Amino acid sequence: MTDPKPLRADARRNRDALLAKARELFAEGRYDLRFDDFATLAGVGVGTLYRHFPTREALAEAVYREELAAMCDRAREAQTTLPADEALESFLRGFVAHLHDHEGLARTLSTLMAARSGALAEGAEALGRAVTDLLAAAVRAGKIRDDVGAGAVMMALQGICAAYGHPAYRPDADGVITLVLAGLRRPAR
Repeated sequence: MTDPKPLRADARRNRDALLAKARELFAEGRYDLRFDDFATLAGVGVGTLYRHFPTREALAEAVYREELAAMCDRAREAQTTLPADEALESFLRGFVAHLHDHEGLARTLSTLMAARSGALAEGAEALGRAVTDLLAAAVRAGKIRDDVGAGAVMMALQGICAAYGHPAYRPDADGVITLVLAGLRRPAR
């Protein structure tokens, strides 16, 4: 598969404007707008919308990919700026904070992406690689056990994602991260 042709500067600006407006509207829970309204609200033509994103799901998928890429970038940044165990903790707690702070966006994307399991699977794979890298660094540093893999941590994160709507979501999600981190730490000798 070849990389798509780079966009001209004006096309890139229009695409970015559509993504920014969609992210904002999704965060407000306004996913049920007429699809053409995304173009109007982003200040671009309807043809531009359809040229970049032929369906609402394609637009949601692009927003989802950008959000996931930003999370993975934060994981890599934490690895370069913090000790390994702190990078892992920072990422996991940051994941919960991001979900909480962007709850409307998370709900919207979950709704819109329900039929697009390929995009969700690809995103989970990227997130899994980030978690794997963080865990491996913490194991190498001797800070966490080496007998728990990324799959277990990903299951905990998926459980956190599935718990939206629970009245005590944020404190309970933070508690799950505390349990995961406690379970990963090497026992004192």
